[in-house]
Amino acid sequence: MDSPLSLKQAIVIYLDRSGGLRKLIEDCNVFKGAQQMGAVYRFSFDVSPSDVLELDATLGDCLLHDPLKAVSLFQSVCYLSIKTLSLIDHIETESQVNVVLKPTHLPPFPDYCLDLSEFPRGYGPMRPLALEGLVIAMTRVTKYTQGARFLCSEETCPCSRGFHHIRVHAPGATESATVRSDFTCFLCSSPLKEDVKSRVLGGETTLTKKYKQLVELVHVRAVDILGVHDAASLRYQSVTLFLRDELCNSMRIGHLYRVVGIPAHVHQWPNITWSVEACSIQPWNPKCSCVVSSNFQNLQAASACSPWRFAAIVANSFGSPVIPPGLYNTLKLGLLLSLVQTEDNPDSPNHLDVLALTSDSLIIDRLMRYSLPLASRGIHHELTGELLASLSRDEHGAGTANIHAGSALLASGGVCLLGDLTCYKKDKMDMLQSALESRTVTVFIPAKKYGDDMDQQLSFPIQCNFWALADAASPCKRTARCDNAVLGSVEMGSVPLQLAGAFGLVVQCRETSSNHPLLSMTVHTLRQAMCPGEPLYPACMQFTTQDYKELLAHARELKVDMSPEAERMIHGYYMASRRVRSDSTQRSSFTSVKLLISLAQAHAKLSLRTQVLEEDAVIAVLLCESSVTLKHGGSALVFPPDAVFPCALHDLDSLHQRDLRLEEFRKQILHFVHTYAACIEE
Repeated sequence: MDSPLSLKQAIVIYLDRSGGLRKLIEDCNVFKGAQQMGAVYRFSFDVSPSDVLELDATLGDCLLHDPLKAVSLFQSVCYLSIKTLSLIDHIETESQVNVVLKPTHLPPFPDYCLDLSEFPRGYGPMRPLALEGLVIAMTRVTKYTQGARFLCSEETCPCSRGFHHIRVHAPGATESATVRSDFTCFLCSSPLKEDVKSRVLGGETTLTKKYKQLVELVHVRAVDILGVHDAASLRYQSVTLFLRDELCNSMRIGHLYRVVGIPAHVHQWPNITWSVEACSIQPWNPKCSCVVSSNFQNLQAASACSPWRFAAIVANSFGSPVIPPGLYNTLKLGLLLSLVQTEDNPDSPNHLDVLALTSDSLIIDRLMRYSLPLASRGIHHELTGELLASLSRDEHGAGTANIHAGSALLASGGVCLLGDLTCYKKDKMDMLQSALESRTVTVFIPAKKYGDDMDQQLSFPIQCNFWALADAASPCKRTARCDNAVLGSVEMGSVPLQLAGAFGLVVQCRETSSNHPLLSMTVHTLRQAMCPGEPLYPACMQFTTQDYKELLAHARELKVDMSPEAERMIHGYYMASRRVRSDSTQRSSFTSVKLLISLAQAHAKLSLRTQVLEEDAVIAVLLCESSVTLKHGGSALVFPPDAVFPCALHDLDSLHQRDLRLEEFRKQILHFVHTYAACIEE
């Protein structure tokens, strides 16, 4: 076994090669220039276990399996380096050096991974482990005591002066573990008293930000319980992470992360809790290599003659396990586009919210519930649950507010299904409207309740798509001043026009007289009951749910570019529409260019293309114009018959007729833009 001296020599070599010694000198220069010197000096090092193992196997084993001993060795090396190079004048003892080691990664073996779904916890080794999970709650950032100096109460004792008794923060420790009144001197056993002037608190120096934050992490499969999946007989429990200093504010609610941390037992008499002290944090985005099924590949090849056919057939056959093909095709296309356009990217948000107006909420709710599991993350919001965020008092001794994620934040990068809006009260509708318009969740933390100096207000971005439905035939009980509403709002039912306007895409699920939804659903249900497990429709329309899941997962990963023709059509239509809709109410609530671009991009992705064509912009304009017409009535464009989606898209004649109608609509858009081209020049 290697001696401590050889291990320290290996540490010196590693710090020299990795730049740790240079960082130590730079940190000491900042300490030397500080006006107020403290009792403890903190030095943090990012350590690569693979590099340490390659240099010295014993040191690497110590780093991975005995982190406290490794910290002690690094502490000794740093102290000797500081004294030898005279980096800090006022340092006297080795205990004044507080070293924090942060492993950048761990070996990819099962023994170094912690599965958050496994129980019981607390019996494993207290060494660095890797874990992955979803953030469901976090506290605000607070100060903590990083180190404290204690003096012996006996004046004749040598420990009544100097830096013999130094307490520094240990992984998972609370304030009471670092600063207490029951410490005794190791020389004379007299009580120790703290030198308050030497306490290292948060915010006292600019070099080290001595702050902490508590985060609750849960296994990602736990959100399945909040979706429409059947509840599994599994128990999920969150894990509390302690984030210290520079790691604070490095995690966001509703996002996935890969964490390297050290488990620790936190003693809070009479209980002992199990938590993890985080060492390094990295965003985690699990990638699944989904390949488009052969059924869809053959369909794409057969429909290559038209840029509209593939997406139309995909939408026509979508949801066949719950509703027959050809029913509510416009809504199904909108849901598919929303499923494709879900990105967890705050820099380029592409929100695509869908509101369905229907007289048969049961069928539409069934379709949305079927579609929700196809999202990268789907959350079904319950009326009794919290939609945005909630507050509670922290239970780990921090004495601050704990912010819990609501359904909207938990659905980040996915879809939040709101259900029937007619069941919502007015205050909930107002809150939803504010969230849709601002795309943020604002949490107010009262200082008086949570022991702070001043009130605090925090904001979190909403990065999910919302789905909702409403009974269009329901009386408008909650909408204020309905008599003064503009044309079109009477079809919103009990949903206020302002709330409907906050949704990007509003679809009216009203089939033609030749297609009766009730009769079609009756035949569909009877055929399923009489022939369970057997194909109900022609072979060309048999696409399984797994086929759609793989198709949508592949389409979400596509990166698309806008063609010049698509950009001109979208911007021209937007400016021309604002010119035509002179009414201030219509203009202010008119859909933005972002929604048009988002729809065009989603249609291109659904068609498995990497470039947005002018034909994709035609679909975007059609959906947006029909949505605006529902909200405000009156349109400058003439819509093609059957809402572009005839009932039988499986025969070539229907597909050909649809292409012709869309081509005529494209020419109509170009003429509309050209007629009001003056507004573009303005």
